[in-house]
Amino acid sequence: MSERLLKCPACKSGNFLNFKEVKDHAVSKELFTICRCADCGLLFTNPRPAFDAIGPYYDFPEYYSHEDSSKNLTQWIYQQVRKYSIGKKVGLIQSLKKTGALLDVGCGTGAFLEAAKGRGWSVSGVEPNAKARTLAEKKLNHSLHESVQELPEEPAVDVITLFHVLEHVHELKKTLKALLKKLAPQGYLIIAVPNHEAYDARYYDKDWAAWDVPRHLYHWNNASMQKLAKEYGLILERRSPMVIDAFYVSLLSEKYRQSGPITAYIKALYRGLLSNVKGKKTGNHSSQLYIYKKK
Repeated sequence: MSERLLKCPACKSGNFLNFKEVKDHAVSKELFTICRCADCGLLFTNPRPAFDAIGPYYDFPEYYSHEDSSKNLTQWIYQQVRKYSIGKKVGLIQSLKKTGALLDVGCGTGAFLEAAKGRGWSVSGVEPNAKARTLAEKKLNHSLHESVQELPEEPAVDVITLFHVLEHVHELKKTLKALLKKLAPQGYLIIAVPNHEAYDARYYDKDWAAWDVPRHLYHWNNASMQKLAKEYGLILERRSPMVIDAFYVSLLSEKYRQSGPITAYIKALYRGLLSNVKGKKTGNHSSQLYIYKKK
């Protein structure tokens, strides 16, 4: 079952037009329309699968964030990159606060939470996927939540992270309001999202892997993220590039263009490097990390 939005999910404007038609390369091979809001600039998939109908679109072997094992070279590379990224993520939250209470939304198999717990953080998580949540609970030795709506209001947490999660959330405004209610005053909200104005997005166009329709319901850029923060009274502390993402997204995009295995890796390395070089000049990287502070 699909749902057609009559208003922009971010600003509730009815002033939007069709922007691009993109194929779901990973699962269904269906075409999905992406619309652009004329008021806030957000791009969003519309129509989209309803919340209770989107599950099958996540059911494919290459959805690596729900796995801990490596079954092919690309997945092995993903796992190695994830290990490196986890150390960077823990370092990031510790640069904001030495220890405290951390909530990771879309925590997958719990590797980041496990690492943060090892550094003295009190951790909790939200993970809708039952398989990934079970793996995470075994690592952490305590239960996690299936949805944001299950979170208790108390105790408040010092840091909330959404690493490549915001683009998947059906109830955008309701979810953000619930998370900000959970966040302590002067707490930090960290959001990582793909950026559709990056060089690799423009180069690969409809084959850009980070469109990832219909799993990605929203498609952000710096302007739409800025407007979202303003609406919720958040202060942008800093914005940082996620440079490794450009290589991984380029690799998947090359596969969608049916490049041969060796050719795909060579081209992805070149395009990812070029995207990061151009991103340093323009401020538009393939994926970007936004660190917000609650007033």
